[in-house]
Amino acid sequence: MTERPGASSVQSKNGTTFWAYAAATFFGAGYGKPGPGTWGSVAAVLLWYAYTALAHPAPRTLLLVLGAAIGLVLLCGIPASTIVARHSGVEDPQFVVIDEVAGQWIALLFSPAGWRPALLALVLFRIFDMVKPFPVRNLESLPEGWGIVFDDVAAGLYALGVASLVRLWI
Repeated sequence: MTERPGASSVQSKNGTTFWAYAAATFFGAGYGKPGPGTWGSVAAVLLWYAYTALAHPAPRTLLLVLGAAIGLVLLCGIPASTIVARHSGVEDPQFVVIDEVAGQWIALLFSPAGWRPALLALVLFRIFDMVKPFPVRNLESLPEGWGIVFDDVAAGLYALGVASLVRLWI
């Protein structure tokens, strides 16, 4: 089975999978090559950076908005990932990047606005997402969308911890 479904296979007879593919691929970022996960993370960082640059939110507002965005991504991402994995016949399709978005935004929690904190969070999250230190890899065994998403949530928490420590020392 191919990794990227054609337009006709994305939308079932009644359109029930279209929203799932849109969410799971983060509106197409998951189709980026090479490394769809990195494209998903970069899209998440760019969206965060654009919000901070355009809205100039107070730190508390940034934290609340980012927390709400993470909650929304988890709420939509888990069922979307489940639907897309079932529909594609692949247990953890590479083009599903909503999990990277959730993990990347978790890594950005408590970050001050700016490109340096964004770059630090991006690099740390990608490292932890690829290396998957204990117990991150174990979370992949959770059922369906839960396993697809929660290993990246854990990688995001590792990146958040390390980024927070780095910011204390720099």
